[in-house]
Amino acid sequence: MDFIHLSLLGVIQGLTEFLPISSSGHLVLLPWFLGWDYQGLSLDVALHFGTLLAVVAYFWRDWLDIFRTALTKKKGQYPVNFLWILAVASIPGALIGFFLDDLAETVLRNPLIIAFTLVFFGFWLYYFDKTGLKQESEKKVSFKDAVYIGLAQALAIIPGTSRSGITITAGLKMGLTRKAAARFSFLMSTPIIFGAAVFKLKDFLNSSFGLTEILGIFFAFVSGYLAIAGLIKLVEKVSYKWFFWYRLILAGLILLFWFYK
Repeated sequence: MDFIHLSLLGVIQGLTEFLPISSSGHLVLLPWFLGWDYQGLSLDVALHFGTLLAVVAYFWRDWLDIFRTALTKKKGQYPVNFLWILAVASIPGALIGFFLDDLAETVLRNPLIIAFTLVFFGFWLYYFDKTGLKQESEKKVSFKDAVYIGLAQALAIIPGTSRSGITITAGLKMGLTRKAAARFSFLMSTPIIFGAAVFKLKDFLNSSFGLTEILGIFFAFVSGYLAIAGLIKLVEKVSYKWFFWYRLILAGLILLFWFYK
């Protein structure tokens, strides 16, 4: 794999994992548009590990506080039960990922399905960004809210949906501010990305690991960290509608490429 190919995959994985535009969709579409072969399991896991490092590096202070308050029961930045709220929110996605991973890796990787989910779920992001109350902090998320957002996250197994996009959408519907919806989505992503990496760890260990995977981790880490920091700052000033327009344009390009290639 040449350096440009590798760096582009790493950057796209890092950016699209956290921006509400679908990492799985982009990683399917990029080889499809450019005629590349599948990058291989070892690099796939390495890219996910890079994004895991990014979210942990950005939120490590938050995670320390979350674990400290959960274990000591002492008042902190987050509620005492916040760790268990995140755990509950992660369960639906983990179960769906475990049982339907093969389906997601085969049938659902169809570009036409991706075009549909980009538009359909992008519209709901746009709608709830416009109509949501946008008043609450992520620290106000209840167990009931966590179940709702977790069920939404389970839909992200369909490429083109976007894990961050669907969870941000659900958070906006529940009344979170734009920034709070993004922060809760990113905190939720930590156990899900970790679980995805562990799920494929056996196959990863049986494959080769070298400079390609190390560079993949690096590019995904740097771009992922910048995506997290950039989105949190961006949505304090602008809406999520620009991501809907991006998704709409990308879906149009998919259809043009599908019918006229």
